[in-house]
Formats: sequence, C-alpha cells, structure tokens
Amino acid sequence: MQNNLFWIEIGLIIVGIILLGMSLVPVRAIIQQLPAGKVRARWKILSIFIFIFLAGYIRYSLLHSPGTIHSLADLVVPGIFLGGAIFVFMVCSLSLETAIDLRRIFLLERETITDPLMGIYNRRYLDRRLLEEFQRARRYELPFSVFLLDIDFFKKINDTYGHQIGDMVLKKLATVIVDSVRELDVVIRYGGEEILVILPNTQVANAVELAQRVRQKVKETMLVEPDQKKYRPAIYITVSIGVAGYRFSDELDTARGVVERADQALYQAKHQGRNRVVSSTGYDNLS
Repeated sequence: MQNNLFWIEIGLIIVGIILLGMSLVPVRAIIQQLPAGKVRARWKILSIFIFIFLAGYIRYSLLHSPGTIHSLADLVVPGIFLGGAIFVFMVCSLSLETAIDLRRIFLLERETITDPLMGIYNRRYLDRRLLEEFQRARRYELPFSVFLLDIDFFKKINDTYGHQIGDMVLKKLATVIVDSVRELDVVIRYGGEEILVILPNTQVANAVELAQRVRQKVKETMLVEPDQKKYRPAIYITVSIGVAGYRFSDELDTARGVVERADQALYQAKHQGRNRVVSSTGYDNLS
C-alpha cells in the first residue's frame, strides 16, 4: 500500500514538473514578441519563478522515499503541487493564445485602414478620424486644421518613366511627409496622388508653417535615384498644398467643410503656378 502511494506521489510530482517545463514555452514566445520594457521584464521575472517552482518540485521529490508515505493524506501536498502546475500552464498558454489573437485582430484592422502602396492611412479611415478630431475641437474649443497636398505634374512622371517609378515616388513621398509632421498628426491618402494631413490642436498659421516645411523638404529630397543603365536621371518633385482650419465663428462649419476649403486652396495653389502653399483664409500666396 505504502509503495503504491509512493509511486502515485512521484507520478503527481513528475506530471507537475512536466507541466511547469511546458509553461516556459509560451512564456518564451510571449517574451520574444514583446518590445523591451516593463511588461517584457515582468514576463522574464515570471519565467524565473517557474524555474524556482521546478527546483522546488525536484527537491521535494528527492526528499521523499517509500517509507515516508503512510496514507492518502500524505498525497495532499503533491496534489496541491500538481494543481499549481496546471494553473501556471493554463495561464501561460491562454496568455499566449490571447496575445496571438489580439495581434491578428490588430493586423487585420491595420490592413483595412492602411493604403497598401503608400503605407499610410487610407480613405476608409478618413471619415472616422476626421469626424473624431473635428468633434473634439468643437467640444473643447480647440484649434483644428488640415492641409491637402498634391504632386505637381505627376502624370508626366508616369508617362515618362512608367507606373512602377510613379509608385516608387508615391511610397517615398509618404515617408517624407510622415517624417516631417508630428506624431499626433494623421497622414491619409486622399485619392490618387493627393494626401490629406489632419492637424489636431493646430492653428491655421501653424498649419501653414508646417505645410511650408513639408513642401521644402519634398522639393529637396531625391525620391528616386538615377539609373545610368536606363538613362534615367534622379527624380525630384514639387508639391502644391492647400491649408484650411475650423471656423469657430461659424456654427454651421463641418469637418467636411474644412476639407473642402483645403481643396479649394489647393486648386488656387495649382492655378497660381504650383510648388506653393495657399491658405483658405483669403487664398494667401505662400510660395
């Protein structure tokens, strides 16, 4: 009887040790997916505790022999050990599955709101985010501006060098704009080669300054390197930008109205010679 109880105890401990060892697999996977920081450090600490538990289980098993087991009551402790191991394994496994599901949901959502070519937000995301920022500006009486950017003579680039080079220009342009604006600004592909930038908590005058910096940065940046074999020179472009802001004095002003004024200002920038920034407030020429 005692011998049977001993082997039952050993079996419980071995299963517990196996489960604790298996718990380290999802923990390691979670740690590899996390960026450096407090959360990752805490998961590393958890893995250390699992190692400590493993050592405790092994130590406990080495201290017991068949003569130390007298009744079923002596199996309470190894039973608790096994229950703890099951709990740790289930928590770690479920945590990994949850992390994978959340990542999958995030990637799917990102794909639905991201332009596949330019890597910035797409038109589908525009209406939702534009309305959110406009309503926040109206509710808290905060400034709100946008600017609409269009490539000058983009058709000529496509006709001369082909759509593949045109796509390279669009990708590089998106990168230049994202690197030139603030983190809180929202860069969206409005359509074709037009890009809309939503500027929360920004006065029109400051939006114009930012648009000017973007225009200058784009003008100075080589978007496609030269190719001597194909007799293709380096490609630089210029852009025209229309800027508009929320009119606090107009109770009927809307988010769409702000974008429409930016579009009108962009038309004026094109009409006045391109490669310039025009504000909707009187269509100021800001080349």
